This record gives sequence, structure tokens and C-alpha cells, in this order.
Amino acid sequence: MKKITIYEVARESNVSLATVSRVINGSSVVKEETRKRVEEAINKLGYRPNAIAQGLALSKTTTVGLIIPSTSISFSGRVINGLCDVAKIYDYSVYLHTITEGVTDIKEIIDDVIKARVDGVIIYADKDLDDSVKLLEEYNIPMVVMCNRVSSENICSVFVDYKKAVYELCESYLQKGIEDIAILQDHRNDVVSNLMRSGAEEAFRKFGKEYKGYIEVSKDNRSTYKFLKSYFKNHKHQVFVANRDSQALAALNASTGHGIKVPEDMELICMNESKYTSSVRPEISSYVVPTYDLGAISMRLMTKMLKDEQVEEKEKCLNAIYSPKATTKD
Repeated sequence: MKKITIYEVARESNVSLATVSRVINGSSVVKEETRKRVEEAINKLGYRPNAIAQGLALSKTTTVGLIIPSTSISFSGRVINGLCDVAKIYDYSVYLHTITEGVTDIKEIIDDVIKARVDGVIIYADKDLDDSVKLLEEYNIPMVVMCNRVSSENICSVFVDYKKAVYELCESYLQKGIEDIAILQDHRNDVVSNLMRSGAEEAFRKFGKEYKGYIEVSKDNRSTYKFLKSYFKNHKHQVFVANRDSQALAALNASTGHGIKVPEDMELICMNESKYTSSVRPEISSYVVPTYDLGAISMRLMTKMLKDEQVEEKEKCLNAIYSPKATTKD
């Protein structure tokens, strides 16, 4: 994989590096004829002018940009640990950039990170990227997407197979004749929510049934506990599945507050084990997600791409391991 640099733009347009830099940065001192020649070279070579800093030197910086939503920092702590440990082994440093909730212009975000003169970008993407994949492909820089299944010439991805986990979970309950399985929507992680729902639907189809247990939550809702406290007034399920630990804790408190016994009346499962799911009583049955591996493998893929090494799997799938505890019967 060849990355087009400012040097090649200068060579193609037969001007100096300084002139290319002036054109990119909108300087008025460049002659119109020269400007057009440089712009034609940029378009012909597919160079991304927004991907540089204000300086001229674009030599390797051995720095990788990491983009993570601020709302996912607590979950991604071990992800960052795994990523940084591998980065240290291969003598790379990591530039962390957090995204505040409500920021949707991924192009602007990536441009800002690349302008910091990184050699590659790793994106923790817990939102659907359907509308952004083509944009990501335009960047002539190695990228690794975590928690989303995306790949192309310049993009690799590492993700957890939540669909398979929920499929197997629902399958095990359906085999026992249990069909009342509720899954709570999580707006903080659209990707996982959609995978969970898809896994349940596939399992039910296998048994010739239609899945109707997905609990949709309004985006305006600010408190999962208040929502569930109202919800459990008129609802009770045999199995209740939540994505995050805070959702699972809210479900535990809200259901027991209405006299629903866990696990006697309702079994409770969290898709992401944490110190909170283990410290509460009863301990919540959860899935152990390989967060450290998620970061470590992402960084290893990045080093391979940066060194032009062969990448055998551009889409690396990791499995979550079920850890039954006190909120389930078996």
C-alpha cells in the first residue's frame, strides 16, 4: 500500500515543497497558473491536502491517532491499555482524541487527527458507519476501525461478535421452551444494539418464530432507571438482556422494586461484564468481552499496515465468553 506524499505532488507539478504547501494552505502569493497545476496534481494522485499539518515535513512520525467517543472511555480503558502495550513494543506513540456526544462530522474529526501528523488512525466506532465508509476510503492513510465490521484497501477492522453471542443465548433458551426474551435498546452503542437484535431474530427464525422482544427506548430518555421503573409496572419477562452494566443495574433495581424476583421470576444478563456487575448483589450474569485484545490486535494490524506487511485477515472477529452468575438459574 503506497501513501501519496507532498513530495510526489511537488514532483508531479514540477514545483517546490513550499509552493505545494502554500497552495494547500490557501496562500495568495501563488500564481494562478501554478495553483492550477498543483491542484491538478493533487487530484490526479489522490492526495488528501487536509491530511497535513501547516508545516512541510511529512516524514514518518511513528505516531498513531486514536479516536474514541468520550462516552465510551470507561468501557475502553482496557482497550487503550492493550493498544498502548503493543504500540510500545513496536516503538509507536499514541495520540488520543476524544469525541464529544453530538459530533457527527467524522471527516472533520479525522482531518483534525491527521493534521497532528500521525502515520495511521484507529477509530473506536460504536455508531453505524454506513454513511461514512466511502469517506473513510478516500483517506490515503492506514486505518483500523474497532467495534465495526469495515474493510477496504486501506481499512482493517476488529470487532466483537455480539450477534453470535445473542444468537447462541436465545437458542439455548428456546431449546428449553423459553421464548419471552427481552433485549433493551442502547442508544449509546447503536452497533451492538443492532447486532443483539439481529442475533435474536436469527435464533427465533431457526425455530420458526418471530422475535418481538426488542424494547425500544426514546432518544430523549435520560435515565434508564426511570424508564425501566415505569416499564416494569406493566411488564415482566422471563429473560432480560442489557448491553451496558449501568443498564443491567437499572433493570435489577427497577424490577425488584416492583416485586419481580431475580432470577426466580426474571433472569438478567449483561453483554459486558465489569467490576460493577460483579460487585452488586446478586452478581449479574455477563459476557466477558476481550477488551484488551480488541486494542492489542487493532494496534498490531496498524503496525503491519504501516510496515507494508501482509495482513491475512482484514476483518478480525473476537468472541465474548458467557459467565453465568447469580441472576440466571443455570
